[in-house]
Amino acid sequence: MSGRDMAKPLLGHQIIEGDASITPAAGRTIGVLGSGDFARSLAIRLVCSGFKVVVGSRNPRRKAGLFPSAAEVTLQAEAVKKTDVIFVAVFREHYSTLCDLADLLVGKILVDVSNNTEINHRKESNAEYLASLFPACTVVKGFNVVSAWTLQSGARDGNKQVLICSNNQEAKRTVAEIAQVMGFTPVDMGCMSSASEIENIPLRLLPAWKIPIFLALGLFICFFTYNLIRQVIHPYIREQKNKLYKIPIEVVNTTLPCVAYVMLSLVYLPGVLAACSQLYYGTKYRRFPDWLDQWLQHRKQIGLLSFFCAALHAVYSFCLPMRRSHRYQLIETAVKQAVEKKMNIWVEEEVWRMEIYISVGIIALGLLSLLAITSLPSIANSLNWREFSFIQSTLGFIALVISTLHTLTYGWSRAFDENQYKFYLPPTYTLTLLVPCTVILAKVIFNLPCIQQRLQRIRRGWEKGRYVKFVLPSATGEYSSGETSSNV
Repeated sequence: MSGRDMAKPLLGHQIIEGDASITPAAGRTIGVLGSGDFARSLAIRLVCSGFKVVVGSRNPRRKAGLFPSAAEVTLQAEAVKKTDVIFVAVFREHYSTLCDLADLLVGKILVDVSNNTEINHRKESNAEYLASLFPACTVVKGFNVVSAWTLQSGARDGNKQVLICSNNQEAKRTVAEIAQVMGFTPVDMGCMSSASEIENIPLRLLPAWKIPIFLALGLFICFFTYNLIRQVIHPYIREQKNKLYKIPIEVVNTTLPCVAYVMLSLVYLPGVLAACSQLYYGTKYRRFPDWLDQWLQHRKQIGLLSFFCAALHAVYSFCLPMRRSHRYQLIETAVKQAVEKKMNIWVEEEVWRMEIYISVGIIALGLLSLLAITSLPSIANSLNWREFSFIQSTLGFIALVISTLHTLTYGWSRAFDENQYKFYLPPTYTLTLLVPCTVILAKVIFNLPCIQQRLQRIRRGWEKGRYVKFVLPSATGEYSSGETSSNV
């Protein structure tokens, strides 16, 4: 199994949770070899799940106080004699210390819970190495993706899946029973050759988030540099004004909504490109390019990062009036009005613009919050496919439209004001409108009846240029050599 396949959701593997043939395993005696943090957490979870636990340690008297009172802490040889299922909670480097127990371990099931320190650090996995040391035992790889914290707090916190692999089906079945009684979901990952990939999983740092995070950082750097030139460098060069104080709050707050807005449009742009591909080739069975396939798989992460930037923008905007520079500007404006004896500075157009701008922004943030919440597995699992599709697709597109209105009301008529073009650079919000408006226009075109019907037919299996040939029988009852083609 390749690393790329392992990065995908575990839909292709057999989840053993609903198997009615699995019988409860609570009450049996389970052995644990080791006295480290994971061994202690494992013993606590097993005792709480109703198992009898025997812990094998080289120093049982010194380690007994670290384990629950219901667990028996004894010498390793004594622990091995009392059970047929043994969790090996020691590091790979210490496997050789168990060789003295080889005769006692004959016929036992050894559950290897170890992990490596680096991805693909060795050619063979820890489980395979353990199996080579004890060929008379049955080795099962499992529980290595579960943290010690999850074991202590139970399956209500952390990852509930326990990935299991072994060359022996009965041994896998026994370990799956134990995992299920402990409140976890056992997932059959196949034979022992999958152990290397299972051991690599805990070492991966956010594998599905790398591309979206780099994308967000790239957009942030680009927009931040653009805004820095317009808001700080331009006043310094043209007017000799020091505006460096704007960098921590104002420039960042101008950059965040740009990133959030473009990232939200990038969630729906691959769907538009996929629809264009299906319309062009007239089939849904043609594979998308790898870059588009990867893009489609990362839409959830891109959307969550969009929500994160939008939430930060809301917090930054809320803090704008708290700045000392803002207070000085208010006082300066009030003094100028007093000197010029202006009694009424009310501008009706600006008042309405700001009211609409803030209101639409709040609605957009609320919809993004709904999209983010329904992306969580615990919420998504409680929705049927139609509900999930309506929220993520329909409401998501509405959120993009409302975000576009938010951007347009922010800009208003400033796009046509030549004073807004610093170094001949247009206002930042005009650049952010390019991709979202393209997505919105494409969505509108796809909803035209003539195109929508064709797209629906393609997605139901219709293919352009597909012919089915029928052979007509002759009058004598024999089939003629000619064929009549019919387009289906």
